[in-house]
Amino acid sequence: MIISIGSDHAGYEYKEFIVRVLKKEDHTVIDRGPSSSASVDYPDFAHPVSSDVESKKADCGILICGSGNGVCITANKHAGIRAALCWTTELAGLARKHNDANILCIPARFISKRLTGNIVRAFLNNNFEGGRHLTRVNKIACQ
Repeated sequence: MIISIGSDHAGYEYKEFIVRVLKKEDHTVIDRGPSSSASVDYPDFAHPVSSDVESKKADCGILICGSGNGVCITANKHAGIRAALCWTTELAGLARKHNDANILCIPARFISKRLTGNIVRAFLNNNFEGGRHLTRVNKIACQ
């Protein structure tokens, strides 16, 4: 799987951790930055990840910031993006199964790195169930 990933300064350490996990599990990673924990603006990294997913350059995306909200709001401005803010494995699995989420947003200041790895796996190891959920997902985009 090709996964595009980005963060802000608050999520930098988590991004680096997730990149290592993904590579160890044989995923291809597009790292959109940042390259340090110096203060940055989260939209500068959320937009490139969202564009990668939107254009099908990546199968899905992962965004990390302090609360997860900033990157999630930014990503969801892109057509075809369904970014989900998840802080449990159950939420990550349901985001994929029921909402066909294609970008996982993680709140670095509120969960452990260990839990983060499990959330990422739950997100990547589940697929959209379709069925009754498809009708709802098809109503998300603005006309």
